[in-house]
Amino acid sequence: MTSKIKVDNINKVSDDSNIIKKCGTTTTIGSGASNPIVVDGSAVTLGRCGGTVALASGATQSGFGRTGTVDWITTKKTSDFTAANGEGYFVDTGSGAVTVTLPGSPSPTNIVSVSDYNGTAGTNTITIARNGSNINGDASNFQINKEDSAITFVYVDATVGWTSVQTSNTEDATRIVTPFIIATGGTETDSGDCRIHTFTGPGTFCVTNEGTGCNQIVSHMVIAGGGGGGHDDGGGGGAGGFREVKNPVTPYTASPLDGYPSAPNRVTISSPGGIPITVGAGGAGGIPGGANCGVAQTGSNSIFSTVTSAGGGFGDRGQPSGGPGGSGGGGDAQSSGGTGNTPPVSPAQGNNGGTGGTGNAGAGGGGAGATGGNGSGSAPGASGGPGGAGVTTSINASPVTRAGGGGGGAYGSRGSGGSGGGGCGATYPNTQATAGSTNTGGGGGGGATSTGPRDGKNGGSGIVIIRYKFR
Repeated sequence: MTSKIKVDNINKVSDDSNIIKKCGTTTTIGSGASNPIVVDGSAVTLGRCGGTVALASGATQSGFGRTGTVDWITTKKTSDFTAANGEGYFVDTGSGAVTVTLPGSPSPTNIVSVSDYNGTAGTNTITIARNGSNINGDASNFQINKEDSAITFVYVDATVGWTSVQTSNTEDATRIVTPFIIATGGTETDSGDCRIHTFTGPGTFCVTNEGTGCNQIVSHMVIAGGGGGGHDDGGGGGAGGFREVKNPVTPYTASPLDGYPSAPNRVTISSPGGIPITVGAGGAGGIPGGANCGVAQTGSNSIFSTVTSAGGGFGDRGQPSGGPGGSGGGGDAQSSGGTGNTPPVSPAQGNNGGTGGTGNAGAGGGGAGATGGNGSGSAPGASGGPGGAGVTTSINASPVTRAGGGGGGAYGSRGSGGSGGGGCGATYPNTQATAGSTNTGGGGGGGATSTGPRDGKNGGSGIVIIRYKFR
């Protein structure tokens, strides 16, 4: 026979208070808030299969871990504060920017959420301060600058730190919220915290996030195609226009032509989208009896956003002067050089070409850093003028000199190409001129006397380089 003990209530001996009390279908264990219930066993099961275990209103739990969600604090935050693990916050920046500091010394699976309270983060930023930990693998604070945005962070480890596992935006869910530009295009390389995009031909700079504040201003260098050299003791081609802006947040050694902070020279990335890139070709060298009556050609412009660099001027042969352009082309015998910095910008994008000699001596084309050299003398001791020097910048993480002018051709000694890709001039009886170097904007060298290597050579193509802070 099975034994049974039937009882409704169990009371303490000391004060006759209830320890277990049955009332209808409810059994109450314990005798007050200050008396915890401790169940000691290797396995404790609460509830039945398919049933629910619920906490009473106002009760809290511990030791069960989180479920990947947060408890939202419905009282909005209007000033700077430090977040706590497991909580979500509505942040109102209607009266000014707010900084949310993440918990210090976090443990894996710590979780925090932040939401723009009333669509004002687009005007006043919510900054997520990292408090010594990385955010998405970077030692940088995070910014929410799009209205109606929300984001959840989970702490992973010391390397990644807090990672964003969920983002949303009622206007555009893809546009949350990093203070740095995110973009693709050209050949991409990194130098420290800077990303570099190099375009050696036409392309598109594709922006998916525009960043915030001073990070929206990109450093850039835009060089146009160099001018072609003139034939028959002709002038060297002028270098393509050279324009550069260095944003101080992207540290490197810029050229002397750095145009920061002048507003007309800056390019600010204010929204996502594609920005077409034009890289100018070098101008054709002059060939006796060839196209355009043998006259050399001006280089083509290079363009990035609002910045246009002008193609280098052509080296002269039989014209009143060398051609105008980013840098001017050199004159042929007894003619003047072309005007540089045409159209004018500040800082100047280039220099004038040199003046030809009294006899068989072409002048050098202008370079970004110096005027083209003058030709001198007459055959057989004529000297071609050297091309004007280019300038050096480290925008692509190493110092490179570009935009040198082409050297003048001569019956005697030829003009040297300007540093930075300028081609050398020709000389009698059999030394040919050389072309401007590819992707430097260097001017082409001028040809020599009509009884020798007569042809002028092509200018070098241009280049566009963009640099910005990406972390």
